[in-house]
Amino acid sequence: MLIAFSPARDATMKTYKQLTYEQRCQIYALKKIGMSQNKIAKQLNVNQSTLSRELSRNTGKRGYRINQAQQAAVKRRIEARKAIKMTSTLIALINVKLGEKWSPDQISGWLKKEHGTSISDETIYQHICSNKRSGGQLFQYLRRKGKAYQARNKDKQAGRGFIKNRVSIDERPNIVDTRSRVGDWEIDLVIGKGHSGALVTIVERKTRFTVSTRIDDKSAKTVTAATLALLKPFKNAVLTITADNGKEFAYHEELTKKLKCAVYFADPYCSWQRGLNENTNGLLRQYWPKSTDFKKVSNSLVKEVILKLNDRPRKKLDYNTPAKLMAEHMVAIAA
Repeated sequence: MLIAFSPARDATMKTYKQLTYEQRCQIYALKKIGMSQNKIAKQLNVNQSTLSRELSRNTGKRGYRINQAQQAAVKRRIEARKAIKMTSTLIALINVKLGEKWSPDQISGWLKKEHGTSISDETIYQHICSNKRSGGQLFQYLRRKGKAYQARNKDKQAGRGFIKNRVSIDERPNIVDTRSRVGDWEIDLVIGKGHSGALVTIVERKTRFTVSTRIDDKSAKTVTAATLALLKPFKNAVLTITADNGKEFAYHEELTKKLKCAVYFADPYCSWQRGLNENTNGLLRQYWPKSTDFKKVSNSLVKEVILKLNDRPRKKLDYNTPAKLMAEHMVAIAA
């Protein structure tokens, strides 16, 4: 079942919200399976007139296409505003933040929160596209460099080892899923080219606060030692850790003993059960692509990148930063 997103327009509301890219993906998919316009509108929780207008505006000779519809919508919005907000000063500021590998959404939220300037993330994406067409390189700062995401093929991920006394994620307290408390962490490795070195990455689910360090090998002994060193400063804020089924996490009982926390393991081939960790690793790949030999990456550089990552405003955090929220929590539990 496809998920319904927030309404684009409600007849009982005075405000109007544009359809999102995700909603256009749903429209395309539901049309493909032959669902009627009325049912599609109900699925998306939007007014039928909104859907009818979307289809009439953005259906071409090859039918309704997602990217074509999105680009047309963005273009109409920019032309309606005549781009009067995109001043040279603002463009320079946006370019600086892109250079720091902030996403367009983060830049948009930060500008509104800190400067009272309302520029949508789609406008920033349009700016990046325009820059690319003129030979610019701003798109290189995007997480996926403008490439479409390709889902992993689980058939290529076999061979995970059995872990003694493994505790399934099914036994993890439901409160962890709600992200209503600080103290639930996800752990993973970012592997270097030819398995030459790796990063241990650990992310707190509520604050999105990240800690990481470089290691030369991914043995259980090395990974456990690195994990203890990373989490020791936050020991009082460690309640659970969720890992995948790699043998590098075989010494989980030592983590439980020394950190006084519970360690759980996700189901095989279910990376979405550690979605935050997967997303964070993707952010790190902006700095270190899969061709990176981590043995040639200094730990001081890793610390520098993690500081930048924790100092980025996040939409899910109301554009607060992970560093700010974790600092506040550590002060609160120490009081």
